[in-house]
Amino acid sequence: MSKDTSSHSPIHVIGGGLAGSEAAWQIAEAGVPVVLHEMRGVRGTDAHKTDGLAELVCSNSFRSDDATSNAVGVLHAEMRLAGSLIMKAADANQVPAGGALAVDRDGFSDAVTAAIAGHPLITVVREEIRGLPPKEWDLAVIATGPLTAPDLAESIRQETGADALAFFDAIAPIVYTETIDMDICWYQSRYDKVGPGGTGKDYINCPMNEEQYNAFIDALVAGDKTGFKEWEGTPYFDGCLPIEVMAERGRETLRYGPMKPMGLTNAHNPTVKAYAVVQLRQDNALGTLYNMVGFQTKLKYGAQAEVFRMIPGLENAEFARLGGLHRNTYINSPTLLDGTLTLKSRPGLRFAGQITGCEGYVESASIGLLAGRFAAAQRKGEELITPPATTAFGALLNHITGGHIVSDDEPGKRSFQPMNVNFGLFPPLDPGAITKPEGVKRFRGKEKAAAKKQATAARALSDCAAWLNG
Repeated sequence: MSKDTSSHSPIHVIGGGLAGSEAAWQIAEAGVPVVLHEMRGVRGTDAHKTDGLAELVCSNSFRSDDATSNAVGVLHAEMRLAGSLIMKAADANQVPAGGALAVDRDGFSDAVTAAIAGHPLITVVREEIRGLPPKEWDLAVIATGPLTAPDLAESIRQETGADALAFFDAIAPIVYTETIDMDICWYQSRYDKVGPGGTGKDYINCPMNEEQYNAFIDALVAGDKTGFKEWEGTPYFDGCLPIEVMAERGRETLRYGPMKPMGLTNAHNPTVKAYAVVQLRQDNALGTLYNMVGFQTKLKYGAQAEVFRMIPGLENAEFARLGGLHRNTYINSPTLLDGTLTLKSRPGLRFAGQITGCEGYVESASIGLLAGRFAAAQRKGEELITPPATTAFGALLNHITGGHIVSDDEPGKRSFQPMNVNFGLFPPLDPGAITKPEGVKRFRGKEKAAAKKQATAARALSDCAAWLNG
């Protein structure tokens, strides 16, 4: 297919991950040509395995798809309203995952790559951009993610005059399904929840009694771990803590976290409640691979195989991929970016995705979507209107560009950290937005909290639709 040059000068997007791919798509769909620069194929990273666009390097889950009472689900819905390529590809390559939206990672990446390659206004160039975009590019978006190549990262540091913040991120192991002992394990979603494309039996569950759990915790804490002396002082992102770090925080921590047994009944022994449960989630459409939910780790490979085979049902497990740890970087966006994601020191240059300090696939893609829309509007001479703060788009954008600035009386305080979208980022509801249901005498606690989430979600989707309709 020949590329249409359009009447506009192209906008350059650096980085072909989720954010960069979404930014390029939004720009092109607005009628502006795009040059998408991706270094994979020329130079790899510490975490990527392919040169496909929008490759998922960690989990294959986009998390909750509930748009009525979950902030991530609301963000899903807003992205669909905005014509998101990432959500279209995710929906087309969905695998069962209870109430979550999970995808076949290869099918998802292939779909994004094909869509980008087939768009008449997008040109993909495989090359490493070693410095900031040249001034003649005029408008550009940097969406190189947390694994930005060293030369470009150094150029960003020199331009901003501020050191990039950094945190550790971890990857969970993936197991070949045929090596899981289903005489011990069973299929069931927590509380039998039937999610998008699910059946209520979307996870493989491995039960532990108290003795097995305690032995596992001891081995996990004692296991040989990867050390990074040159990165000492780099914090972990709390939303992706290594499993052994959680275990070190208290013997019962995992039982109330990723290994909680609630909502599960052992199909092989229904009368006996498991003390703890390890869950595995389908990782590809064929169902031949399952990933260990919440088991991101910094254990060395040999220790991983030894410790994880202590889990009942995984004694003979074979791993398609073992877990790992890498350092991610992000910029201090509240001080460096304006409300349209533009670098204050360099008009026309925007940042998008995880490098801005958002966390999560969907969040990164959504910021790419906004950066793309802002850039396209600027190229076309249109007014740049940011999404209302009441939307998931606006709440996340405000966190990145306006929140958590270090105050003068707290020198050195690290207050801006990567964050997933959550209802705590949304502005409060107007008084009277929640009314007590008819016939209910006492309206508080869980019932009122649920009603508040539902009202916040409904307001967000209504305001997002109005914003998109201009």
